[in-house]
Amino acid sequence: MPGSTNGSTKAMGAMTVGGLVVVTAYTVALGSNGWLWFGWVVLGLLTLAMVLTQS
Repeated sequence: MPGSTNGSTKAMGAMTVGGLVVVTAYTVALGSNGWLWFGWVVLGLLTLAMVLTQS
């Protein structure tokens, strides 16, 4: 079932990019929040793990 996981990997990538945009906008508007950046890094690592396990 590679086709079904491919869609979820793309969705996870889109969420990661969207999360980066949101965290960056928050940082510019209200100042840096370490927990938001930590959460984004964890999300990015999970996305990277999904991409690597696909191949």
